[in-house]
Amino acid sequence: MTKQLWQPLTAVYGDEREARAVMMWLLDVVFHLSTTDVVCGAVERLSQADRERLEKMTARLMAGEPVQYVAGVADFGPHQFFVCPDVLIPRPETYALCQLIANGPAVSTVLDIGTGSGCIACTLALDLPGAEVTAWDISEKALLVAGKNAKKNGSIVTFEQVDALCPPEDSRRWDLIVSNPPYICEQERADMAPRVLQHEPPSALFVPDDDPLRFYRAITRYAVSALRPGGRLFFELNTAYAQATADLVNTMGMKEVTLHEDPFGRIRFLRAVAHQANKET
Repeated sequence: MTKQLWQPLTAVYGDEREARAVMMWLLDVVFHLSTTDVVCGAVERLSQADRERLEKMTARLMAGEPVQYVAGVADFGPHQFFVCPDVLIPRPETYALCQLIANGPAVSTVLDIGTGSGCIACTLALDLPGAEVTAWDISEKALLVAGKNAKKNGSIVTFEQVDALCPPEDSRRWDLIVSNPPYICEQERADMAPRVLQHEPPSALFVPDDDPLRFYRAITRYAVSALRPGGRLFFELNTAYAQATADLVNTMGMKEVTLHEDPFGRIRFLRAVAHQANKET
């Protein structure tokens, strides 16, 4: 019976180990069953209502829906976040970006641009003691999800509805700005898994092929004036445009532009520092 739970999912995930991991994670998160529980027949002892719930969830997985949306939550480092099709599913690479930031100098003001589920903002609010964290998103629905996640994780974050492409005219407001903006080109759709294309919000994923750096350009322009002298800018990157993004950020007036690898060895993050000349009035 145990193998029958996950074996049909092999057709969706293409790998028995991944299919098994997905089902075991679902059983753990939703039904609070450990691997030992499952092996010892706990699934067969579920109530009729829970068995029907599991069947419906399995059908959603078979239809290609991401397991995080099926469960309604996603893991992000040691934390867990509510997710739904209004927000992207948090990725482990993005948690590594949070760790990179948390291991740096102390800051007092932080801005997360394009917060989505709020995973970056909420995590930094927990990992940067004393910092005032603000998060922007253009989507009202995403901000509602992010607000729920702040309460779930005990994070103090100020959420605001702001378009990253049309930010306010701020001067020397922030010590740190971070963003994981839309960066996947339309031409890259063919290489993406159907469960991402068919379920995650396209507005949070894609940029036009003829302007892949549009969000990086707009956010860097804002950061040049809005960061305090010596303030830092962090981006998650499209690895295909990592050097192009670094060149852009440098050209626009930031300094000490460096690229960093994610846990999988891919160039995924950018760090830059606001020029000290910004302190001149």
